[in-house]
Amino acid sequence: MHAVSYTAQWTAAARALESEREDPLVVDPLARDLAAPQGFELIDRYGGGGLREFVAIRTWFLDDLIGRLDGVAQVVLIAAGMDTRAFRLTWPAGVEVFEVDHAPLIAEKQRRLDALGAVPTVTRHAVAADLTTEWLPDLVAAGFAPDRPTLWVTEGLTFFLTEEQVAGLLAVLRGASAPGSGLAVDIMGKALLRNPFSKPFLDALAADGTPWLFGTDEPEEFLAAHGWKVVELREPGEPGVGQRRWPYEVHPRSRRGASRHWLIRAEVVRG
Repeated sequence: MHAVSYTAQWTAAARALESEREDPLVVDPLARDLAAPQGFELIDRYGGGGLREFVAIRTWFLDDLIGRLDGVAQVVLIAAGMDTRAFRLTWPAGVEVFEVDHAPLIAEKQRRLDALGAVPTVTRHAVAADLTTEWLPDLVAAGFAPDRPTLWVTEGLTFFLTEEQVAGLLAVLRGASAPGSGLAVDIMGKALLRNPFSKPFLDALAADGTPWLFGTDEPEEFLAAHGWKVVELREPGEPGVGQRRWPYEVHPRSRRGASRHWLIRAEVVRG
């Protein structure tokens, strides 16, 4: 098992490449060092398909949501990987950030950050936890308070889970959410998994042991069934969401069978 997953590596590589454009959507000065050892090789391997553009737009979308925090005391990054928001964003006073991932990645990431002299711009807690087991006690032990409003950020995670695992994760997050808590998440459309143009990319992911498994074409209904109300639903390429960067047409919602990537903000439903 790699200390730094392939996904964490190629996502960091995509952020690095975006940062080096003349007109970047996001700037991550740490990303190139965090993409080692194979991030750029993996980006080339998976190639095309709007992957680099999607990572840039998704990163910008989630950065923007975090920048609009209102009344949230805690931000929890689930399967944080090589995320650097705790170092590159400006945070409201009093907010705490928790980065949750498996212990080898947490340790390797910290080693690299220390070598770079990186200093967080927010109170940051790195939480080593096994997300396949009961991980909330580890988060609470790190200082997380379930009675404080929380923004949960699950970026680039749901693709790799089964439908049952995604449902279970949403239930866990809902159960640990005080009133006023929210969720920022990206979910793939189910049609994308069946699109023949996606097959080379999906086959390459599967060959590397990281297959994409879950998608839904009805994200509002799926999240509502598990305790979350969608309040913002966007797609890459829409006006204001990377419109000039997304290389594909954005189809109207009424068109069935279109390949989609959902960018979502949701609120917890209590009661």
